[in-house]
Amino acid sequence: MSTGSQAVSDVRAHYRPQLVRLGDVPVSRFIIGGNPFGGYAHQTAERDREMLDWYTMDRVKEAYRLAEEAGVTTHIGRTDNFIVRALREHRNEGGTLTWIAQTCPGVGSIDHGINNALTGRAKCCFIHGGEMDNRVAAGDTQAVNDAIRRIKDEGMPAGVAGHNTDTIRWAADHLELDFFMTCYYNPSDRRRQAARDYAEREYFGAEDREAMCALIQELPAPAIHYKVLAAGRNDPAEAFEFVADVYRPGDAVCVGIFTKEGADMIQADVDLLESALQKRGK
Repeated sequence: MSTGSQAVSDVRAHYRPQLVRLGDVPVSRFIIGGNPFGGYAHQTAERDREMLDWYTMDRVKEAYRLAEEAGVTTHIGRTDNFIVRALREHRNEGGTLTWIAQTCPGVGSIDHGINNALTGRAKCCFIHGGEMDNRVAAGDTQAVNDAIRRIKDEGMPAGVAGHNTDTIRWAADHLELDFFMTCYYNPSDRRRQAARDYAEREYFGAEDREAMCALIQELPAPAIHYKVLAAGRNDPAEAFEFVADVYRPGDAVCVGIFTKEGADMIQADVDLLESALQKRGK
């Protein structure tokens, strides 16, 4: 996630994200994430509330418009009623963002999330990382197999997210997926519960980033790299240089943006990523 004090780019030229494919769905390789829209800062409770206060429906739609102006074609967002409504209004006002839907325990069952994805005209769907971490650790994965089958039967490319390399490795070994959502960090223990425990301080360790990025190189389908900025803890210029080193052709990168700290942040982050990839011929 990009926040104001760190989202300053000295890139002179503006870039347009190139397109990649998840299954048969074209998406921009820079994807705007939805955590800030729901007040999920992964920093402090005060920061959560600040994001909730800022991101009214109108400001979410403004962020969508700014993303499209920067060439971003794709949004990853939860299958909750707020995101379904925001995307519906955005489309009614001429927007064209492709929605990659995230099922999540806070919304309900995986099946309920898939239902909302279909209602909201999502093009792809994946299972929440915390739920995947929890289910894989517990050996409770039948619902995952059933959900991936259903997502595909509904005509959407299917994926799973994970914060833990064990989760992603299990998914690569046991599921036929169209994409993986690979978190650079494993900030909290999801073995006890799928949702984050807000009483515990989150941990963003470099060793987790190294382990996940090594695993990404082995995955049989595209990876969407996320939490690449460690929820605002990493300097964006350095973070996107790191991403460019481990990025594979066909992968994408998801970044949440807090536009309260600058309407130019989306374009600035696009520029940093695309400039870093271009320098490496990617």
